[in-house]
Amino acid sequence: MTRLKDKVVLVTGAASGMGRSHCVRLAEEGANVIALDLPVSEQELNETARQVTVAGGTCVTGFADIRDAQQLKDAAAHGVESLGKIAAVVANAGVYADMGLSWEMTDEVWNRTIDINLTGAWNTVTATAPHLAENASIILVSSTNGIKGGARTAHYSSSKHAVVGLARTLANELGPQGIRVNTVHPGSVATPMILNAAVYAKLRPDLENPTQEDAAAVLASKNLLPVPWVDPVDVSNAVLFLASDESRYITGTQIVVDAGLTQKTA
Repeated sequence: MTRLKDKVVLVTGAASGMGRSHCVRLAEEGANVIALDLPVSEQELNETARQVTVAGGTCVTGFADIRDAQQLKDAAAHGVESLGKIAAVVANAGVYADMGLSWEMTDEVWNRTIDINLTGAWNTVTATAPHLAENASIILVSSTNGIKGGARTAHYSSSKHAVVGLARTLANELGPQGIRVNTVHPGSVATPMILNAAVYAKLRPDLENPTQEDAAAVLASKNLLPVPWVDPVDVSNAVLFLASDESRYITGTQIVVDAGLTQKTA
């Protein structure tokens, strides 16, 4: 497939989960990938690079904490030096943890989530802006929590709503240069961010040791479609569409991939 043939994409949070899925799916369509993540994820990031190569792409890896603007600038510049100007940026890295009531949340928990999910997205854009190719696409990964609120998620929902505001502003600022900016909003996705004991316990507080199957039943009840979650590739397909010329006149908008979670009324 050649929808992104010889184009360069940069993906943050690329070592695992949706980030790895984005890298591989884009490579399957001809892209070369700048894959960034934390230094502690080196082994996982190397595996992403291997899978990108198997998919037919070239991968340059780099280490950066997205909260550190200079680290991101250095990593992006290194990738561009190796592969060329960036046709698509996927600000995917984020955190979903330490759920709790708003008034019981510590400053540390609040600040960490805002710094990663919002400031990290901002840093990603500012680090890559000087290296964008003509008619580039910027894709910020938000969440269904960027469309609707949820109990015990003040830090997460606030950060993901703010990402939408950032994208809309950037779309206005960059549109005259032919650069598109959009957000993607996954619901529950079958990655370790959702498939873990802490989330199971949140979903089934009535059980002492809830299982994935227990959690799946709850999540499925929240969706219009009869599934508990979507697969990472379903989100990656939306990212691919926004990265490709097929979406050349789409900017400042949101694509929701959630099995109907945000539209279910009863």
